[in-house]
Amino acid sequence: FLPHCSTMSNNQEEKNIHPWKVFLCLSYWLHSCLSYLMFLVALSFAYFAKALSGSYMKSTITQLERRFDIPSYLIGVIDGSFEIGNLLVIAFVSYFGAKLHRPKIIAVGCVLMSIGTFIIALPHFIIGRYEFETSVRWVVNSTQNPSPCPVGSPADPTHDGCEGDSNLSMWIYVLLGNVLRGIGETPVQPLGISYIDDFATEENAALYVGCVQTISVFGPVFGYLLGSLCAKIYVDIGFVKMETITITPADSRWVGAWWLGYLIAGFITLLSAIPFWFLPRSLPISGTQGPEKCTPEQTSFIKEPPLLKHKYPAEENTSFIEMAKDFIPTLRTLLGHPVYLVYLCVTITQLNSLIGMVTYKPKYIEQHFRQSTSKANFLMGVINIPAVALGMFSGGLLMKRLKLNIMGAAKMAFGTSLVGYILSLFFFAMSCENAKVAGVTLSYNRISYDKHSAFAACNSNCFCSAGDWDPVCGENGITYVSPCLAGCTTSAGSGKNTLFSNCSCVGVAGNLTASTGQCPHKDDCERMFPYFLALSVVTSFIISLGGTPGYMFLIRCIKPQLKSLALGFHALATRTLAGIPAPIYFGAIIDTTCLKWGQKKCGGIGACRIYNTTSYRIAYLGLTLSLRTVSFFICIPGFILLRRQLRKEERNAAHGDPANGRTELEALRKEEFVTSNSDQSQQTPDNNTDRETRL
Repeated sequence: FLPHCSTMSNNQEEKNIHPWKVFLCLSYWLHSCLSYLMFLVALSFAYFAKALSGSYMKSTITQLERRFDIPSYLIGVIDGSFEIGNLLVIAFVSYFGAKLHRPKIIAVGCVLMSIGTFIIALPHFIIGRYEFETSVRWVVNSTQNPSPCPVGSPADPTHDGCEGDSNLSMWIYVLLGNVLRGIGETPVQPLGISYIDDFATEENAALYVGCVQTISVFGPVFGYLLGSLCAKIYVDIGFVKMETITITPADSRWVGAWWLGYLIAGFITLLSAIPFWFLPRSLPISGTQGPEKCTPEQTSFIKEPPLLKHKYPAEENTSFIEMAKDFIPTLRTLLGHPVYLVYLCVTITQLNSLIGMVTYKPKYIEQHFRQSTSKANFLMGVINIPAVALGMFSGGLLMKRLKLNIMGAAKMAFGTSLVGYILSLFFFAMSCENAKVAGVTLSYNRISYDKHSAFAACNSNCFCSAGDWDPVCGENGITYVSPCLAGCTTSAGSGKNTLFSNCSCVGVAGNLTASTGQCPHKDDCERMFPYFLALSVVTSFIISLGGTPGYMFLIRCIKPQLKSLALGFHALATRTLAGIPAPIYFGAIIDTTCLKWGQKKCGGIGACRIYNTTSYRIAYLGLTLSLRTVSFFICIPGFILLRRQLRKEERNAAHGDPANGRTELEALRKEEFVTSNSDQSQQTPDNNTDRETRL
């Protein structure tokens, strides 16, 4: 810092030193420090806000499935729509945004994110009240409990209220709001990280990026905790009498107050936009080198050779037409980098595995270990996510302490991913049995699942619907699809305390009872669940150790003037080829393991009510680890190409080639270059020390 003070010669300093000049220099230095600190805090808060919104979206996928009666693959489309928004503008924002006022562009993005989040919550205020699926029709103003066993010919299905069934297509608003969220999030990562890297030393850049990413990981902590809280609150709280609701949060038909969290997340995202409006376009570069020696596109740890000077300096007013002409050649140069292309393929494959796994992990905990949605989200927030945050911070700290070069960063990222992969194989051994549901996973004589019918002799006297899902728990510990299919003929009580009696399918005597909801399952699954959580924490920590080194590898493996475009194109490719398709095909494969689908009021299947636990585990874990296996094979040619590139740069540097060998080798010799440039600046004063960056 103090770049303007350092440009004076020794004679000038002796003659012209005045207190007011010292004051101006100190003020300039203090303003620069505060601006940089403010940007770090603002970017961290923006990362936190967008991570909170994104994780809350993933915590509500089960709620959205049930509220809008849609399958998992369609939820995958909604979740992937965020990446579609990124896809629309990310390449142009990354390229053109790097030449404009980056903090203000980030501010606009945060505002768009908040608007999109509010739009997601909009359907709740338009659609009617939630009516969960039930087989018992209660008569209004009647003092008698209805019989769960209708006698006579089955009644035709009623279509009362079907004119409002089109409201279920309101999920389109959720999709559109998520697209807008994706558009708004676009500038935050590439422009924010490049802004940090432009004005920080090499040693501090990794730590700063690690700190920002670590703070951002606390966004999912609060996002999942918010999802856990809202999942406990009934969707229409304040508009219905809770004593009349017969389902609990553990029921597969329960829908929480999903809309409430989106309102909170939208407000937080809106607040994150405020600081960026007051930040400068650029800052002095840390160290002895002044800002007049580097353009905003140059980094502080990779010197740019004369042949690679940026075409459009920050002080020039450059038209979009001129910048557009340079876009295609610059993109061609970027895609001609073999190490960058291999890195791109590896991260695309890894992110397919990661995004699919994270998107449906709460649902996996719900279905496989039979936990409530609220508890699954709570565990994700307080156990898994902190382990990821600690791992990312530790990775950045280790990289700084060990002073890893580009090869060291690549080896660390690969090694941690491989160890996490090996540990993840043990998840296959943590299995749970299917829930005991008569007519679905068991026959009525307790034979294991084999295409069983929901009907049996014990319920033949009742004209039941096989499509209903209104589970009751018999005294024998078996769940029945509905009180009618359990052979129950009478009921007493109301709400959650309703008790069905004379259930012929529950016992031979025909006088045993059944209560509302599925039966709790006490088996080896309960003892296995803590081990699953412990292994999940360990693997999450180890894998995330390589997060920061892997990201710094991306920044350092390319030429400095291509950095913003490389970050943007990397985000574009990973979102297009991983963020969009992964939730869709993961959801489609999970749908194939469904044993019982819910029924919409006006016909058609709704959300899945119960899954085949064994098939779910094999499909979910098998797909996740298969993608990781592919990524490891892609890494092999990547290491070969990287080693060749580093050797070539060393040879070029040894022969004094000024146009090559200017990436990793110069990063390792930063101290020598800084000293040399400092000496040159004293010998040759800069004639343009008073230039300013225009808005």
